[in-house]
Amino acid sequence: MIKHESASQLALAGLRVLEIGSGAALAYAGKLFADFGAEVIKVEDSDGDALRMAPPLLENSDIEQQSALNAWLNTNKRNVTLGGNRIEEHAWLARLAKTCDVVLDARALSEGIKVLKRPVYGASEAANSENVPIEVCLTWFGQSGPYSKLVGTTAVCRALAGAVYGSGAVEGPPHLPHDLQTDIVAGIGAFSSAVSALLGESDGSRRYVLSIHELAFSVVEMEAGMVQDGRHPKARLGINRFCTTHPGGIYNTRDGWIGIFAHTAPQWAALCMAVGHPEHAQDPRFVNGPTRMKHADEIDQFLAPALLAKTAQEWFEQLGKAKFPAVLVPTMDELLAQQVHRERGAFVPVKSGAKQFEGVVVPFPLDDAGPLPGGSAPVKGADNQFYRTDAGLARRVRRTRAKVAVPPLRKIRVIDLTMGWAGPLAARTLADFGAEVIKVEGAQYPDWWRGTHYTDEFYNERLYEKNSNFALMNRNKLGITLDLTRQEGRAVLLELVRTADIVIENYSTEVLPKLGLDYAALSKVNERLVMVSMPAFGGGNKWSTTRAYGGTLEQASGLPHHTGFAQNPPSLTSYAYGDPIGGWNGGAAALLSLLVQTRTGKGRHVNLSQVECMLSMVAPFIVEHSVCGKTTPRNGNVHPIFSPHGVYPCAGNDEWVVLSVTNDTQWQTLVYVIGAPHLGSDSSLNQVGGRRSQQQQIDAHISAWSKQRSADNAMRELQMAGIAAGVVEPVWRVLDDPHLNDRGFFKKIARTYLGEYLATTPWFRETAAPTQIVRPAPTLGEHSREVFSRVLGMTRQQQQALEDCGITGTSATRKKLPGAGEKRFF
Repeated sequence: MIKHESASQLALAGLRVLEIGSGAALAYAGKLFADFGAEVIKVEDSDGDALRMAPPLLENSDIEQQSALNAWLNTNKRNVTLGGNRIEEHAWLARLAKTCDVVLDARALSEGIKVLKRPVYGASEAANSENVPIEVCLTWFGQSGPYSKLVGTTAVCRALAGAVYGSGAVEGPPHLPHDLQTDIVAGIGAFSSAVSALLGESDGSRRYVLSIHELAFSVVEMEAGMVQDGRHPKARLGINRFCTTHPGGIYNTRDGWIGIFAHTAPQWAALCMAVGHPEHAQDPRFVNGPTRMKHADEIDQFLAPALLAKTAQEWFEQLGKAKFPAVLVPTMDELLAQQVHRERGAFVPVKSGAKQFEGVVVPFPLDDAGPLPGGSAPVKGADNQFYRTDAGLARRVRRTRAKVAVPPLRKIRVIDLTMGWAGPLAARTLADFGAEVIKVEGAQYPDWWRGTHYTDEFYNERLYEKNSNFALMNRNKLGITLDLTRQEGRAVLLELVRTADIVIENYSTEVLPKLGLDYAALSKVNERLVMVSMPAFGGGNKWSTTRAYGGTLEQASGLPHHTGFAQNPPSLTSYAYGDPIGGWNGGAAALLSLLVQTRTGKGRHVNLSQVECMLSMVAPFIVEHSVCGKTTPRNGNVHPIFSPHGVYPCAGNDEWVVLSVTNDTQWQTLVYVIGAPHLGSDSSLNQVGGRRSQQQQIDAHISAWSKQRSADNAMRELQMAGIAAGVVEPVWRVLDDPHLNDRGFFKKIARTYLGEYLATTPWFRETAAPTQIVRPAPTLGEHSREVFSRVLGMTRQQQQALEDCGITGTSATRKKLPGAGEKRFF
């Protein structure tokens, strides 16, 4: 962990940020600013944020009752409180807001979208004499569309986005994860929007409005492509059944749990050999992942007993030597003891009053630029006096509003050396904000998300151009091809790097050094270059070469120990969770590194760990273990604060609704709606603690009511009564969601070879209209000639020479394709 001798070195030092509203999404966005040195002023009302009551509470605090999780979310911030709803208080807050560079505004989550018409800094944004801060506003469903005025919660947004239905037992109920997981994504989205605006601040201030509903969809975007290509099973497959392959789950061993993923034929063969069943390697029933899924029960009959013969640690070491994707699935005490994370400084001290415990570091390792290694959480109202004085209000910033639809990153050039989901998502984030992203593939080594079954049909029918997942993840990019295994291809890449601001890559850690293209080599041609690398466990440690998929990252984080029900084993989600989380963090780290580059003129290599990115999702349980010495066992869909809360059955086959009662008034309304007046007359249920103690009885009444109506009708009746509720939609129905389609979140676009397909639009908006897609994903080598000519000044003859010798091309070729089927880590 880097020691910061001067706060002025931190990436965001000198910025003032106002954080107004409530909720973990807002708090995490503010935390990202504060832990990189910004002066973050959190505004609370006199009662305080509801998160202050999130378990575990720090007992016998010498100052105030405080949630440990809330303390972690608020390290290094200042804190002020509003003295009621008086005009004078709003005038003071507006004056404070005008001293800020950035305003993070989540008031719409509690007050409704009407507050979007009332900027916290007042209505004088046209006056050049007064500052108009950069704004990022969080909403549940956006400021337009049929859902825009609904009552929201994180769980409701997640359910309606298709990110709940697929996980859990076949018979249900689906698994509803901890709210913080979606809040982290939304917080990173808010942070990335603000940093993008800071990168383009010469244009003036921008205002972005985000929908948590749309942000939640990002974690299942892969499945949207699978639905369109006809590859989705359109069913919930069960505990630890991953829809694209088997085995891809979590298994018990002689001591501990091991997480495995067998996608390719060589991986399957290596696993069969390791467990003593080589005869199954060539069985035609098990020829590929989808086929093995059809025979999953049969495979588990011999695989599960075989894995009991050794410990998880022994399997991890043995399978790792065979380059098989396998990881330990740690409990929180095991996770906190893992030396790899300790060496990287992943766990940091958090202070609240006299109490101290361990939390998770912000996973963007920028060395001297941050993040801070932990910190203290402020007492509520601790900074009231200062920010109500002339000294606290004297700061002057002069910004006017930027023109709408002028991309903030339009002067940035990105070299995209990524494959799969996580890396391309990170690069797509910059592309969506207007950066020129040049995606580099090889005709011999195309992005494996174009397909991994290298059959005659793959080449002859150009199946590598017909994968909707690739199209979704690579919009707004230029595409070129270069054979980087040959000196001529590497020379061209170095010339491109010479002109670039940043390189993003997610190869296995050994690939670029072997090619002579690691950061040391690239920085020699461009000393101001930023490079973001995204291996599973980061580079430079004993686990750096571990092969991993998105599900592997989830396994290695320990999150499955806190997903699902106690009677089941640790449970994965149904999607490659680590990929979108890695992509979100990779994009944010890239943006922040670019901001530091613009201020210092210096380059840097960001050594990201995708498993470390997942640790923020596990933060409630890490914090709980640190504070209490243990963690609460898996408890299904119970909420740490709200009750009742959960997934309830509705009329029809596998139909469900999520319901969240967030306060005592809503409880009284609920008992009326479900026709259970005797529950309302029970005074012991008037507070959440009493309701939690009788949860099973209450859930039975809600289920009896919900089973009598469709999920749509249950949602409608509850929402009309002011209770947060949402249908648990499968992703294939989400593509037809009336709200998302009304908002233009989905857009049909045409692409060569693929034809018309349903694309997503960027998750941030400056107006009610969606941010436009500039171009569809590139076909293989589609823009090579344009880039070689415009960027490098190559002549037609030089370009033709590269094509003639196979350095570049527009068709995938069999030459040097990984015949073993082994993909590089993405």
